[in-house]
Order: sequence, then C-alpha cells, then structure tokens
Amino acid sequence: MLADCADMRTLSKWLLATLLAFAAAALLLVALTIERAPRVTARDDVSPDDIERAVTMVRLHDPRRAAPGQVQTLPLRERDIDLLLHHAARRWLGANTRVQVQPGQMTITASVPVTSERWLNVELKLRQTATLPEVARLRVGRLPVPVWLAKQALRMAAARRGLQLDALLPLDYVERVAMTGSQATVSYRVGRGTAERLRAALVAPADWQRMRAYQERLFALSQQLQGPQVSLASLLQPMFALAVARSADEGTAAAAAENRAVLLTLALFANQRAPGLLMPAAEDWPRPRPLLVTLQTRHDFALHFLISAVIAAEAGTPLADVVGLWKELADARRGGSGFSFNDLAADRAGTRFGELATHEPRRLQTYMADGSTEADFMPQVSDLPEFLPEAAFVARYGGVDGEGYRRVLVDIEARINTLPLWR
Repeated sequence: MLADCADMRTLSKWLLATLLAFAAAALLLVALTIERAPRVTARDDVSPDDIERAVTMVRLHDPRRAAPGQVQTLPLRERDIDLLLHHAARRWLGANTRVQVQPGQMTITASVPVTSERWLNVELKLRQTATLPEVARLRVGRLPVPVWLAKQALRMAAARRGLQLDALLPLDYVERVAMTGSQATVSYRVGRGTAERLRAALVAPADWQRMRAYQERLFALSQQLQGPQVSLASLLQPMFALAVARSADEGTAAAAAENRAVLLTLALFANQRAPGLLMPAAEDWPRPRPLLVTLQTRHDFALHFLISAVIAAEAGTPLADVVGLWKELADARRGGSGFSFNDLAADRAGTRFGELATHEPRRLQTYMADGSTEADFMPQVSDLPEFLPEAAFVARYGGVDGEGYRRVLVDIEARINTLPLWR
C-alpha cells in the first residue's frame, strides 16, 4: 500500500514536471517569436506611375494571350516586387512586407499582427538556383524555423484568408528566377490551362457560393426592373438586404465577406462582365439582363464608385485612391476625357464605402438594407472641374503635388463627411 502511494507521488511529480516543461517551452517560444513592435510598418507610397507600370506589365504578360509552350521573360524591379508582395500580403494575410533584391538572393521581411500591440516579425531569405529560388534562411522573431514547418503554417494562414496555395505552389510554368542587382527576371512558360488555373486558385469555394447567391439575386432584379438603366441605389438596397439575411447568424468576418461579394458582383455587372471572368465555375451561372447602372444619372460615376469600393474592400491598402488618380491622369495625358475632380470624388466616395463594408460591415448592411438614396453615400459634385487636359490641370492646380489640388481633395473629403452614411 505504501509502495503504491509512493508510485503515485512519483507519477504526479513527473506529470507536474512535464507540464512545467511544456509551459516553460511555450513561454520561451512566445518570448522568442512575439515582439512588441513591427519591423515593417504600414505604408502609403503607391504612386500613379507604379500603377501605370503594373498595368503595362499585365497587358504584356496576360497568360490568355501568350502562345502555349513559348518561354516568356518578365523583368521585375525591386520596387515592383516590393509593391506587389505588399499588396498581396495586406489582402490575404493582413501583413506589412518589405523586399530587398541583391545579386543571387532576395530578402523578404514581414510583420504580421497578433494583437494590436504584439507582432510576428518574419525574415525569409531566398537563394538563387538553376531553377526556382530555394529558402536559405527563415526566422520568426529571434527563432530559426524549419522550412517544412513554415510551408505548412503558410498554407494554413492562406487558407483562412481564402487563398488556395496548393493550386499555385507547384509553379510548373515558372522555369527560372534570376536575381541580378536590384532586379529579378522571371522566365516562364504558359500552358493551355494556366489562366484558368490561376483564376480558380484565387477565389475560395466559400466565395464562389456567396457570389452565386448575389448573382442569382441580381438576375431576379434585372427581370423585374423596367427600362434600360437603373440607379445604383436601387440595386444596393436589395443586395444588402440579402447580405443581412445571409450573415444574420454569423460573425463580423462573415458579414464583411458577404459585403465584398455584393460589391464585386455589382462591379462586374456595371462593367458588363460576367463572373466567369474571375471564376471558371461561374460560366453556367444565370446572366442578368444588361442594364446601364448610373450614379447621379452618370454611368461613369457608378463605375468609379464600384471599382474603388471593391479595391478598398478587398485590399485594405491605399491602392484604391491611387488607381482612381492614375485613371484621371491617364485621361488627361493621352487625349482621353481629361482630368475630372468629380470622377475623383466618386473614386473617394467608393473607397470610403468599401472601407466601411469591411471595417463596420453590419452597420453598412443595416443602413443600406433599410433603403437609402444616392445622396446618402455620394456627394454632389457637379460644380467640380472636369475634362481638364494635363497642361490646364498643372497650370490651375499645380499637378498632384500642388496646393490647389490638395485644397480640392480636402473639399471632396469634407463633402463625403457630411453625408448621412458617415455622420
């Protein structure tokens, strides 16, 4: 009997020691990996020239236009990679990143928020090989991490954000990445199914289902509406009413996802694009009757508003504002319609709307589902200058760095702040 008691005490001591060891290891792991400050802070340095270069590269390297089997070469400057990765990391992982390219290697530093005051700071060093780069070093905080463990963690984190890495990781169409100076040159070979594979990987199955629900609602609405055009407000109310119903028993993240699906569905519809453009699975979805979507009776305002709203809701970066500014500068420079401050106001109102869709998703749902007019979310801008050629824009407002330009932007922001949706 005494021996049994002694054995029990010994076992209890071993169990206690084991638990203490696990607790100590966990505390050490936290101490080594979780830090009080980010090594990479949030940035606001995207310029219209960056967008111009990105659009040019997309046009030149659209996989739908490349000859299958032919090797293509894509030169990427350090800034190109830095901005592309930063935007993707903000969208998919909520992280801030910085990229440094040197001969034969690339270093990626990322700061991922754990709480408002704690951060995971990750440093990944890639080394050039005869084909794809390989991981030379990975550190999380002060802790070296095995590569296999990092890959599994990345898959899990990406899956939670809706990015299907398993469909992209075997990049069999990328043959080599060469790093010379501050530039990386990607050599790739496009297969017959490359574009479809990329489209399928970038939209999660859960988002397919959301998009389908809103596409079916839009189809029904288009059959009920009379005439060739419709106010954006008339579409937003029933679409957000459906969002309220679909996310009633879900959390805030699900409500934000529903809102993003509403905005993307409407943006595609207003641009007369089918969801199959993004998702091969949507090719057989019902097609709504084509309608001209307007905002303050103008189709271009509706497009500016919706595209900016989608970018803001999807990205959480300054990209939406810059895309709108780039579009206006392009119109002014290349004989387009000219620089228009009222278009820029529609961009900014859409950006604010998209931010609200993800930052306060339930408030936006409730407000829009109760019925709203265009005056609730879009300011009056008919008095703002438009159709300005580049020379006139620079002479009157000093360009995008001029004091006159900044005064008009302040005025636009003030008009948006007085709208009922933002009071």
